Amino acid sequence: MFVRNVWSAAELKFCCKPMLLKKPNNIGYAQFQLRQPFHNSRRSARRPIIEPNPLEIPQIESGPLNASSLVKPLLFTVGVTGVSLAGCVIWEYENVRSHAKAFLRRPNSWLNSHQRRNSQKSEPGPIRQWWDSLRTSEKVFYPILAANLLVFGAWRVRALQTFMIRYFCSNPSGSAVCLPMVLSTFSHYSGFHLAANMYVLYSFMPAGIAALGKEQFVAMYMSAGVISSFASVLYKVMVNQPGLSLGASGAIMAVLSYVCVQYPDTKLSIIFLPMYTFAAGTAIKVIMSVDLAGVVLGWKFFDHAAHLGGALFGMAWCYWGGLHVWGNRDKFLQYYHNFRKDSR
Repeated sequence: MFVRNVWSAAELKFCCKPMLLKKPNNIGYAQFQLRQPFHNSRRSARRPIIEPNPLEIPQIESGPLNASSLVKPLLFTVGVTGVSLAGCVIWEYENVRSHAKAFLRRPNSWLNSHQRRNSQKSEPGPIRQWWDSLRTSEKVFYPILAANLLVFGAWRVRALQTFMIRYFCSNPSGSAVCLPMVLSTFSHYSGFHLAANMYVLYSFMPAGIAALGKEQFVAMYMSAGVISSFASVLYKVMVNQPGLSLGASGAIMAVLSYVCVQYPDTKLSIIFLPMYTFAAGTAIKVIMSVDLAGVVLGWKFFDHAAHLGGALFGMAWCYWGGLHVWGNRDKFLQYYHNFRKDSR
């Protein structure tokens, strides 16, 4: 058993806050936190000036929602999931092949070993040394963190805000529906939103990678991101409720639910109340129950449909996906092996 500190249930579920559109005169408005920069006035006094949030600008695309608009997102979800799985299977194959070649190149005598030692290159630089010192889970986490930080920084560039709203917010009524389903999973406008998501991911990633391996973990994470986005789009179309969503919570909920189902007796605790612990299996049931209530009752503070979709996918991967999808990759590996050999 091991104990992990996590946010409270409310903080965990902040991971994918939706920006729900109101529809006065068919113009969309988004609810989000305002930034308050300070500027010098003509009287040389520092007065707060509220800068308009880009998600509250009434140029957000909003149109009618209907069942036929789900066809392209569904096909896109299937395609991205398939590409993610295939890409990670190839990644695993190349890693194994690289390790095998390195093993075969090992010196088999003292003389070869001595010659190899004398011909070694100079010591690696500090960045390389730092990277080599990381755990496997950290080598997966930091690229994801870097991608999220890059998008977070792009939100601060005023000239890019229209582009960011169109392509980095999932919007079922927008002109671009499919690509944002992936890009929005790396998009955070609020610093607290980003910090909460990355903290939860960092906390549960070691257990997930220990059970799945880094390649299968990335395949599950990427698939969960687009599947949770589709769950959000599906819900909004069903209830005819257009709105924007962004954040990594769908993919993170898949990781959270996978770990909690795989290790149900793991003891978790709230970060501010570490003296109180509870079983992981109980925690995921409570979180999913809140999300289910949010979907049924139409709560709008969080994107409960995306949370629930990600959590259900994580559970499905734990019970079925790892064994029947990832476990049956041999035929694809054989095809790729033959293709690679023939293309030389």
